[in-house]
Amino acid sequence: MINRILKTPIMHRMVEHNGVIYVGGLVADDRSQSMGGQTAQICEKLEKLLVEAGSDKTKLLSAMLYITDMSQKGEMNEAWTNWLAADDLPTRATIGIADLGEDVLIEVVVTAAR
Repeated sequence: MINRILKTPIMHRMVEHNGVIYVGGLVADDRSQSMGGQTAQICEKLEKLLVEAGSDKTKLLSAMLYITDMSQKGEMNEAWTNWLAADDLPTRATIGIADLGEDVLIEVVVTAAR
């Protein structure tokens, strides 16, 4: 069975299938923040969404992080590793991308176990 969670005008925020939760792209609400600030905001959002779906950040399986400036990857990594315990880090790829929208520095897509 497929469970679609939190419908928006263009997608569902999350979809769960066979115990795996797929979370669509998340961006920061306060886009005046630095790369680290935007990453921390996304992590807070993600934590709430995972709980709503019956999971938590310790069950992350994989993450795709799209960032607009690879020179700020260290700042992003610091916020990411402050949020997650070393033993709970998922597989991950960080992809440099030219544009994510006005003042958006990072977008995160994850999968997690329920």
